Amino acid sequence: MTTHIASHLSSSRWPGMKEITQITPLFSVTGALQPEDMGAVAALGFRAVVSNLPDGEAGAPMSSGEEARLAAKAGLSFRHVPAVRHEVFGERVVDGMQQALSDFAGPVLAHCSSGSRSALAWAVAAARYQSADCVLETLKKAGFDLSAVRDELEEQRALPRREPIPPALDCACASP
Repeated sequence: MTTHIASHLSSSRWPGMKEITQITPLFSVTGALQPEDMGAVAALGFRAVVSNLPDGEAGAPMSSGEEARLAAKAGLSFRHVPAVRHEVFGERVVDGMQQALSDFAGPVLAHCSSGSRSALAWAVAAARYQSADCVLETLKKAGFDLSAVRDELEEQRALPRREPIPPALDCACASP
């Protein structure tokens, strides 16, 4: 299924949909989804959607309730883990991401207004299991430079986490 997704991410086959960036084989991010995007998300092979977009955020095309309904109609699992930038390192967001990515087999598509906040939320949750350098390298390969938060990511290693590591959070680094 991952190959199916990777082969379509840069395709013009899904006009109007924002670019999707794959971070791991089981986790990708994008900007805000439109109501008409859910069918394409499912057709790309994703099995679940995580919305990090708070209800009522300026420019949000739909509420989390509407998004959950449309995701279910498209055969997708859905979780709303809203996060504004100053909350991304908070327990509610980290626990929400860990729980969602534990519950969903993947591939999972997370979104916010641009995809950056979803990538950061993934990074904070992933850093509970792996070194900050491993997480940052995985993000860098996907086109995200979050080196400015390296120290904050490294601090995550000492904080509580769910076991085992959810596959969507696994950076597949040689060393922990």
